[in-house]
Amino acid sequence: MNGILLIDKPAGWTSMDVCARLRGAFHEKHVGHSGTLDPMATGLLVVFLGRATRAVEFAEADGKVYEAALRLGVVTDTQDSTGTVLETHPVHVTEEALDAVLGRFVGEQDQLPPMYSALKVDGTPLYRIARKGGTVARKPRRITIHSLERTGRSGEDYLLSVRCSKGTYIRTLCHDIGAALGCGGVMSALRRTAAGAFSLSDAHSLEEAVAAAEAGRGEALLLPADCLWPEAKRLRLSPGQEKTVRNGGSYTCRLPEGSYRLYGTGGEFLALAELRRGCMKPVKSFFEV
Repeated sequence: MNGILLIDKPAGWTSMDVCARLRGAFHEKHVGHSGTLDPMATGLLVVFLGRATRAVEFAEADGKVYEAALRLGVVTDTQDSTGTVLETHPVHVTEEALDAVLGRFVGEQDQLPPMYSALKVDGTPLYRIARKGGTVARKPRRITIHSLERTGRSGEDYLLSVRCSKGTYIRTLCHDIGAALGCGGVMSALRRTAAGAFSLSDAHSLEEAVAAAEAGRGEALLLPADCLWPEAKRLRLSPGQEKTVRNGGSYTCRLPEGSYRLYGTGGEFLALAELRRGCMKPVKSFFEV
């Protein structure tokens, strides 16, 4: 079974927990996702099944949109409200002062990954080192915050809308905002609402997806892998060209240069390809072998 499944991840589940549950329900050993969500976070998880997992590398670069809750006056070891409290401070921050600080975080910048993350150092995830009380030097990562706005309040927390590049840690952003305000801050809630062209409004609950799969209706929930490249031109191949592509080869043709989605004579999506100087070269294949 091949395709892309949009899941509204529930709180308390890791992203890999979700993949494992779907792996069993769909009876498909190849299951992956294009962007981790912390266990406390909810929202859009883009899951790939079967041969579609070969497209994960293309979707990982997609930008993300989040709704986050910022709690000021506290600092934790995890940079979110689930961690151990390290500091507390009185909060005397106006909305105007917060908005001014938020504006300073918009744009391209370096962000230091948190110790409680799945990034690996010498093969060991940072969170395992952090759980033992350790810390190691990390290299800052170049990220971009495209937009960052205060959208309201929920009790003591400020609600934020964040549109950002891949690799952005929203809890680190909340921590850094709190530091800039001088009172500390943590992320108290997070919900991903979009990833690339995919929207949370089109996602299915995990329970719905599992129930559909167990009832034999799971395939109806899947999006085709070729939807990742709507800008790439569609091209139906001749039998000879299809044979060449299925054998991993390139062929010559006289068409405008650019990206193409190649389809077999029966309409099956075969590969994403690039045409350069008259040579059509598959970039990634998606047919069963």
